Amino acid sequence: MPKLAAAQSPVVSWRDLFGHPEPYPEQRDGIEAALDAADDGGFLALEGACGTGKTMLALSAGLDRVRDPDSDFERVLVLTSVKQQLRQFEADLGTINENLPEAYDPVSGLTLVGKADVCPYARENRGGVDDENVYDRCEGLRERTRNLTSDGGPTTADALASQARSQQVGIADSGSAGADYLETAGEPTPYRPDTEEYGTGTGSTEYCPFYAQYLADLPEDGDPAEAVPFDFTDRGLIDTEELVGLAASHGSCPHSVMGAVLGHVEVVIGNYYHAFDPTTSGQFTGALVDDSTFVVCDEAHMLEPRVRDLVSDGVGDRTLRDAVSELTRILQAVEFADEATPSTGNDDADLVRGELQESDVKLDELRNLRDFCESLREELDRRVKAHLNRERPGWRAELTELEDHELPLRDPETPQPDEITEWAEREGFGEAVWSRAAVVGAVVARILNEVEEEDASRAVTAVGRVLNAWYREDHESFFREVELSRTWDETERPDSWRRAYNARLSLHNCVPSRAIGDQLAEFGGGVLMSATLEPLDVFREVTGLNHLESEGRPVTTRSYGLGFPEGNRASFAVDAPKFTYGNRGEPGEGTECRRMHVDAAATVARSPGNVLVGMPSYGEAEWMAAELEDRLEKPVLLDSSSTDEVTEELKAEFFQGEPKALVTSIRGTLTEGVDYQGDRLAAAVVCGVPIINTASPRTRAVRTAYDREFGDGFETALTVPAVRKARQAIGRVIRGPEEVGIRALVDARYARASWNSVREYLPEREREEFQPVSPDMLDFGVERFWDQHR
Repeated sequence: MPKLAAAQSPVVSWRDLFGHPEPYPEQRDGIEAALDAADDGGFLALEGACGTGKTMLALSAGLDRVRDPDSDFERVLVLTSVKQQLRQFEADLGTINENLPEAYDPVSGLTLVGKADVCPYARENRGGVDDENVYDRCEGLRERTRNLTSDGGPTTADALASQARSQQVGIADSGSAGADYLETAGEPTPYRPDTEEYGTGTGSTEYCPFYAQYLADLPEDGDPAEAVPFDFTDRGLIDTEELVGLAASHGSCPHSVMGAVLGHVEVVIGNYYHAFDPTTSGQFTGALVDDSTFVVCDEAHMLEPRVRDLVSDGVGDRTLRDAVSELTRILQAVEFADEATPSTGNDDADLVRGELQESDVKLDELRNLRDFCESLREELDRRVKAHLNRERPGWRAELTELEDHELPLRDPETPQPDEITEWAEREGFGEAVWSRAAVVGAVVARILNEVEEEDASRAVTAVGRVLNAWYREDHESFFREVELSRTWDETERPDSWRRAYNARLSLHNCVPSRAIGDQLAEFGGGVLMSATLEPLDVFREVTGLNHLESEGRPVTTRSYGLGFPEGNRASFAVDAPKFTYGNRGEPGEGTECRRMHVDAAATVARSPGNVLVGMPSYGEAEWMAAELEDRLEKPVLLDSSSTDEVTEELKAEFFQGEPKALVTSIRGTLTEGVDYQGDRLAAAVVCGVPIINTASPRTRAVRTAYDREFGDGFETALTVPAVRKARQAIGRVIRGPEEVGIRALVDARYARASWNSVREYLPEREREEFQPVSPDMLDFGVERFWDQHR
């Protein structure tokens, strides 16, 4: 039986936990600042350039608190949005354990991953489980396993697991060929490659033997960690392969084991949604979100946009259609039974009535919700047709050429009730249907899962949740619109917009600062860090840290620059025309602005080695790549909005063979969290300031909400994030003390003060390095730098 907590060997100082012989001065200062803040329940907001050692800094500070016998902290929770950084935390935790004094127990740790990564069936694509359906299949199999083994069920969890084992053992003992064991993570499991069934014939029930074994191991009263089939306290970091191998070879469910372990290790490494997504936190990681956790938010410049997405919501037209179908199935089960002769029994109708009575949901509430969803689809149809007729006459003959659209439901710059809410009130759908939608949806989903025994997510659940939030949330912080997203559905009529689009009712949280601050307040303290947090006063505002401080939770800030030799890098702020639409025109126009930006990009791209060229959008990246192909002797690669697999292939091509130029969008995935260490990148050039489309209704609504909340919405919601994106891109070049390279920001807004200058948003140390240079002097500066370093 495993220990439930690591033996807390006394540690007198964070230096005992620091994984290297000596910290950098910035690390020492940052650790002490983090400890001082955490001791008072506060947070450190830290900008540290590449090479600062932020990962080791945060781990050392957090583990100091965890292992201090006088501290209330029990664990460090690391949150990052970038896989590369997740691997860095794993590596640094390994370094800490390798260099711990012999008297100390290893630091225990666990990396959180999704079900597809740990489910033995999904990993091996067996038992009808794959990456696409793993969540639905898993929940269905678990539910049936629980039903079989719960009070009143026909058997026990131990019996189910034993049955699954005995089938294979019996085949093997008989000497017959055919014993076939599922293998995963390099280990054999005790079960056959497919799921098991209890009973025979039409009365059989499919179940998961891995989950059955986990349930069998659970103590009746006690900690779920007692069901973990291995001692996890002295293993250091348990990675995904080790977790799966240890759990599955025992016959237990790796995902359930992961959930049992996560509350008992000293370091948990996960993603933002493990703390900020209401569903994930509520169902899986909620035990970590309390004042005994020291939280580390890495890549914290992404905290605001990522949490905005997590706390926004929406529901599509097709989901509404499916919800109508689900509600109808439940209603018909009762209605048909009411019409039948009295002697005719109907088990489904009895089940429905019983569930409704137990949950205090009336049958009329199901009818009202169905009628509302049907009417809502009709209203969506009317609005979409009107919009397309106005914006794209003749759209029925051009379905394959249609673009995405936003249909705002109020003036984005005037907070007021939205048009769907007003329409519903006129149609007689009032508070009763809105406010009860979530409860009704949950009950219907539960009934369907019992009646149909299918592994499927229920549309009515999502519809109920969104409709309830739509009615509940305010109209100042939230913006409601209809989003038309391109798709293709051959089952729809050839002249229907539904053939080319899915319409989504979207509820956007424009100002996530309160959601971020409220969630951070649940933790005991921690560190929020990135290479690009400046301006820190803006960061404190938009992430709710200022509100936390007003509530008595101290917030400390630190900002550290590059500590590598300045002679190894050249930094240029090129005073070229502002790369705005008014200056540059369309991609085909030979404007002076476009010519000068191509000249600057080509000058830097001729550097010996790989060069990254960042543009404000993928469309502009395509234009720049075509221009550079005519000017450069090295190959030019073009990144576009694509799948992760395609992006990884492009990145591998860029790193291999002869030097190349890679042109991408600064808002893409190749300018953040990608390892360009060593000689992988010799230079990076950014053209323009990547401010998102300010004409978008959603962007206008966000800007207006930020105006009301923070005073200057254009600065806080648009300009600062854009400059951080540019800084992330140029930050790819210099990653270590031996690396040499050029960084260039091309746009007058980086170079000098003007009404829309962004130079003030660069940290002071970067303003000193990125001295303005005229376009005609850039070539001289680049050549002189490389002459010095050839």
